[in-house]
Amino acid sequence: MSESKKSATLAINGDSFELPVYSGTAGPDVIDIRKLYAQAGVFTYDPGFTSTASCDSTITFIDGDKGELLHRGYPIDQLAEKSHFLEVCYVLLYGELPSAAQLEDFENRVTRHTMLHEQMMYLFRGFRRDAHPMAIMVGVVGALSAFYHDSTDISDPWQREVASVRMIAKLPTIAAMAYKYSIGQPFVYPRNDIDYASNFLRMCFAVPAEDYEVNPILSRAMDRIFTLHADHEQNASTSTVRLASSSGANPFACIAAGIACLWGPAHGGANQACLEMLREIGTPDRIPEFIARAKDKDDPFRLMGFGHRVYKNFDPRAKVMKQSADEVLDLLGVEDNPTLQVAKDLEAAALADDYFTDKKLFPNVDFYSGIILEAMGFPTSMFTPIFAVSRTVGWISQWKEMIADPQLKIGRPRQLYHGETLRDYVDIEKR
Repeated sequence: MSESKKSATLAINGDSFELPVYSGTAGPDVIDIRKLYAQAGVFTYDPGFTSTASCDSTITFIDGDKGELLHRGYPIDQLAEKSHFLEVCYVLLYGELPSAAQLEDFENRVTRHTMLHEQMMYLFRGFRRDAHPMAIMVGVVGALSAFYHDSTDISDPWQREVASVRMIAKLPTIAAMAYKYSIGQPFVYPRNDIDYASNFLRMCFAVPAEDYEVNPILSRAMDRIFTLHADHEQNASTSTVRLASSSGANPFACIAAGIACLWGPAHGGANQACLEMLREIGTPDRIPEFIARAKDKDDPFRLMGFGHRVYKNFDPRAKVMKQSADEVLDLLGVEDNPTLQVAKDLEAAALADDYFTDKKLFPNVDFYSGIILEAMGFPTSMFTPIFAVSRTVGWISQWKEMIADPQLKIGRPRQLYHGETLRDYVDIEKR
């Protein structure tokens, strides 16, 4: 961090304190409060850390007012249109677009780490047959540290590199096996002769009785889902990974912590909530009823998949995802699927309504990704595991950046205490 040339003055009970102010290359300035407690004896109060910068980062930048998402400076719409997921992984991990030779080397390393240690199959069989795939993923990813001892030393840059490639490679295999286990089908092993997204689809949908021919439109849509969810700055699960890694925990444990956080319905379950809403609507003729309810300020109902907490304009990922949704629905058809027909008609109705456009309540990435995954044949229980596969590279990039940060300190948030003050213990016979 460069030396501050600006400062802010904080007045507390007649005393003034000068606090450094730093500017990034984009985004708002930040006030450095690291010495505030030592100088003034006070903490700041920020539930949810919505106004607190917890780190320096060079990876991802979001401007919610402009509807802008940049990975290492590259706009997400350009990456989604012109690139593919493993190249985006390279950009997030290493900071620049790769040369052809660098990309080939990276893709080869990922492809040749997709298999799991065979003894890990016993872990899957230890879960109940109806276990949620996310429960399996949390356990299996955490257990990777018990099988890959040669990549758990976070002080060794090479071991950090090996762990990074292993997790990007193995998470699709783990997610696909969790899905297969949950539906009682045999595991399908990865192959080295097909691309990352196609490999994942094949591991999910192939069966020993016949091979699965991956449709290129579905593969491209899957790759875009991975790309558009790869990283999203300091969100809840990324912050969880950073907090866990600040203690020196091994990388597999840190990513397992991120998966556990992502499992929360307020974070990784938005596309599932959107599909459940579409099923509640049921048929296109009921759309006006639910549009009216969404406009009624006295009705708690709201349209899931519209608007975004961060983006106050159009979600930049949604435009690309809508294109994929249209391609997938044209390929697979919606006539026999009332949920998908409701989705298409609801999108059209909302975009034609001034109430939603004036409030910038546009369909977001979760609306379209849920439609695509539903059309592909994934159950809603697999939506969040697929999100975890996508976000793994973002978590790892943030983890690697934090480990290399000379300012690294173990995370230790403070509190505003409202409990009892000091009091004496009372013997049980006197209570």
